[in-house]
Amino acid sequence: MEFLKPSAVKSGLKRTVLALLLLVNIPSGSLQAEEEGREYAVKAVFLYNFCQFIEWPRQQFPSANTPFVIGILGSNPFGSLLSETVQGEVVRGRSIRLEYYQRPADAHNCHILFVSDEELARNPNVCAVLRGQSVVTVGESDAFLERGGMIALASEQNRIRVRIYLEAVGASKIEISSKLLRIADIKR
Repeated sequence: MEFLKPSAVKSGLKRTVLALLLLVNIPSGSLQAEEEGREYAVKAVFLYNFCQFIEWPRQQFPSANTPFVIGILGSNPFGSLLSETVQGEVVRGRSIRLEYYQRPADAHNCHILFVSDEELARNPNVCAVLRGQSVVTVGESDAFLERGGMIALASEQNRIRVRIYLEAVGASKIEISSKLLRIADIKR
């Protein structure tokens, strides 16, 4: 898979992630558990920040009180990290709510849907089910993008790389901010 490299940009998104890495309180345990905790803490911040850097069609927010909905398909790899990250946060005047789904078809009303690699193995057609809808699908690997996912938060050399598949984004009615595109590897 070929990606275009991002330019070196210091954006609010990048600073937020770096600040989290400095402040995050990692639970004690094995090195692998600590690394996984750090990985999902960073991914949680990215999911939160995506609410700020992606535009959805108006009909995705039927009222002024409609919250941003971040969904997780299948088992929750974040533990409490994602709920702690978004708790009490307001983005563009909207609260953030987490929802959990067992079937891809049930997630059509969320704004962002996270699909772990483990869940992708169980539901390989998740992106096909949601294609053309205004649900930002976020996975963990290039395999997710190859199956039509929009964004991958890929772990690479102890860093999380944001990869965006423009064709999948183009099939929906969302718009991704140039600030987010600048920090991402772009798949065309």
